Amino acid sequence: GATVLFDGSSVEHFKDGKITDEGLLSVGTELNKTYRSFRMHVEFRLPYMPYATGQARSNSGVYLQSHYEVQILDSFGLEGVENECGGLYKQKRADVNMCFPPLSWQTYDIAFVAPKFDADGKKIKNAFITVLQNGVPIHQDYSIVAKTGGGKQEGPELFPIKLQDHSNPVRFRNIWIVDLSDQPDPAYCQPCQPLLCDRCTD
Repeated sequence: GATVLFDGSSVEHFKDGKITDEGLLSVGTELNKTYRSFRMHVEFRLPYMPYATGQARSNSGVYLQSHYEVQILDSFGLEGVENECGGLYKQKRADVNMCFPPLSWQTYDIAFVAPKFDADGKKIKNAFITVLQNGVPIHQDYSIVAKTGGGKQEGPELFPIKLQDHSNPVRFRNIWIVDLSDQPDPAYCQPCQPLLCDRCTD
């Protein structure tokens, strides 16, 4: 079943986590526990920054295993390129720009299958990711070819999921995760079916 990581009552699952006066989670924190493969739900709210532009406009991100960033940005009405909201930072743009206006609550539903490494630490299989933003698929079973942007270099060592601090007051609520790390490969797709994971052919 799912583990509730944040419901507004505690930051016990987060390193240096801070709850705002509104009962929301601030940026600049990471999970205490590491996860190999998982499904994750996170809700976020962007501040209204009308005089900021580009990457200075409500910037944050969800860093999966500290390697791969799903970008958070005020990209409402924009083209939706790979460094804008929903993009796998500087690697792949969202299939569709599903960003709501700032001050609206938005959702990411992420299914992540970890990369594989041999005994020498050489990658033998890429990570795969499916993402829904606000209920709409924006990445479907995408093979992540390398770490994104400022993420840590890929390797067999596990690192935590991070909520990036980019000096903007992005807020989070209602975060949960389902650990898929102990499931054999053939079972990975089953929990992902609601996220349109189509890797299974059976």
